[in-house]
Amino acid sequence: MASEFTHLDPLGRARMVDVSSKEPSHRRAIARCRVYMEPETAVRVASGAITKGDVLAVARVAGIQAAKQTSNLLPLCHPLLVGSVFVNFRIEERHVEVETQVETVDRTGVEMEALTACAIAALTVYDMCKSIDRGITIGDLQLWEKTGGRSGVWRRPGRDGDDFAL
Repeated sequence: MASEFTHLDPLGRARMVDVSSKEPSHRRAIARCRVYMEPETAVRVASGAITKGDVLAVARVAGIQAAKQTSNLLPLCHPLLVGSVFVNFRIEERHVEVETQVETVDRTGVEMEALTACAIAALTVYDMCKSIDRGITIGDLQLWEKTGGRSGVWRRPGRDGDDFAL
């Protein structure tokens, strides 16, 4: 039974999957999430009127750093040479949408790096806005697309809003 799970050895112990025999290939992953907030908070983020500073600039740097630190945060995640990280935002009336794109040329994908970057960027938005809006909620964290590797291209079924540009 335990051998059915890639991160368990035949005795059921946690292990890191061996990717050493795989050939490096170009891989990309896109993740998205939303930071829900009061409309006044979104207006203040958009206008740069948050007292802690430029919310989106700080969240962008936090997301980039998070992508590079993913294997330090997730125990069975492979350390990768992250080739690029883009973190962008779209401000709507009641939320800030975060989108991250991570690319590499390596033996395993960057889905976890994109998701981690997205989550940490969202948490940074929360941290910088919490003093004026205690009801902020982070949600909808999901992989949007991945390319490369043995499984090829995957896109979230029924996805909308593809006009979001990185």
